Amino acid sequence: MTDHPTQATKPQDGDPPEADHHPHPGAALPEADAAREALRAVRTEVAKAVVGQDAAVTGLVIALLARGHVVLEGVPGVAKTLMVRALSQALRLRTTRVQFTPDLMPGDVTGSLVYDARTAEFSFREGPVFTNLLLADEINRTPPKTQASLLEAMEERQVTVDGTPRPLPEPFVVCATQNPVEYEGTYPLPEAQARPVPAEAALPLPPREDEVAVLQRHAAGFDPRDLTAAGIRPVAGPEHLAAGARAVRRVEVAPEVIGYVVDLARATRRLALAAGSASRPAVRRRCCRPAGHGPGWQDATS
Repeated sequence: MTDHPTQATKPQDGDPPEADHHPHPGAALPEADAAREALRAVRTEVAKAVVGQDAAVTGLVIALLARGHVVLEGVPGVAKTLMVRALSQALRLRTTRVQFTPDLMPGDVTGSLVYDARTAEFSFREGPVFTNLLLADEINRTPPKTQASLLEAMEERQVTVDGTPRPLPEPFVVCATQNPVEYEGTYPLPEAQARPVPAEAALPLPPREDEVAVLQRHAAGFDPRDLTAAGIRPVAGPEHLAAGARAVRRVEVAPEVIGYVVDLARATRRLALAAGSASRPAVRRRCCRPAGHGPGWQDATS
């Protein structure tokens, strides 16, 4: 008996349609929908501690989704540190704050080898960079050699000490702050180091109604050092950020938009800039745009 090839049967009327096992690249996934709702709830939780500054909070979430880093620029007292701490608590992420001072050494950030007299061996002691959200407070007040200690961490997500690379936790984002009021005794970020930071968020002074709300919260007993008492709950986690990042990478971008991004990057090289934008920042801008943006949120190279 000769075997005949099996032929696909045509579905009859009333039969359920066959499941599509290859969804369209631009189609929404259930995990992406869950991540979107969870990340929206993050803004609500952060608002329990930070009045206003919604655009900066959105910018920080975008940086986490696009695997980028952020420069937060604002005068003292606009809740830059509080915002990062509240965001990390709402996202169940570890956060570390480093006050960048003129005497800060690179090993104080990345970690160093410490001699153990009990074992007569050197062991590696992790620095504050081994975290999820690193708040580099007033990064322009430390010398360039200490600023440069973050380059490998921001680009490669690892730290190399004594020739041994050590991976950083995932996700990893550097949130650097700068004070735009005074620059005396500061060390402006070199252009080569500013390139790994694809975006910046300006934190303006709040309007009058927001300032009144801040004072009312403190009068009612709000303690910025106790975020749990403020009612901030962990409503999302690294799994939601990972799902959101995968959804961002699945967003289809028209060739015309890609060409427009490249033209913007090339145009900066003809302006009064030292070197203009390279190709890597253009790729990061392409990743940040599908994640969304808001007022006060802009590319550092724009």
